Amino acid sequence: MFGEFIKERRISLGITLRGFCRRIGIDASNWSKTERGLLLPPRDDETLRKIAQVLGIKEGSEAWIELKDKAHIGAGRIPRDLLSDARIVQALPIFFRTVRAKKPTSKQLDQLIHILRKE
Repeated sequence: MFGEFIKERRISLGITLRGFCRRIGIDASNWSKTERGLLLPPRDDETLRKIAQVLGIKEGSEAWIELKDKAHIGAGRIPRDLLSDARIVQALPIFFRTVRAKKPTSKQLDQLIHILRKE
């Protein structure tokens, strides 16, 4: 997911793998594994900012949010901005149950609907 997103943008801009890696200061053979989903995406904001800059993604844009979300998901983490919202954290178990096809209770569904309507 993350690697495909980066690779597609990189290629659409005509940037080679080696050229991209030189610009962000990462070894090309390791980065190739990241693009293929064999290594986890970078975790630090500094590297993500370098990647965004090379790909012409402005910090705060929809593409920036997508890049960060895909990096978090690829690393098996919930994005920090979501974890900082107590209402969202409270709704996560309901969401997980729903995704896993385990029927939530009526009360849980009402809570989720209430939280989503507030957003």
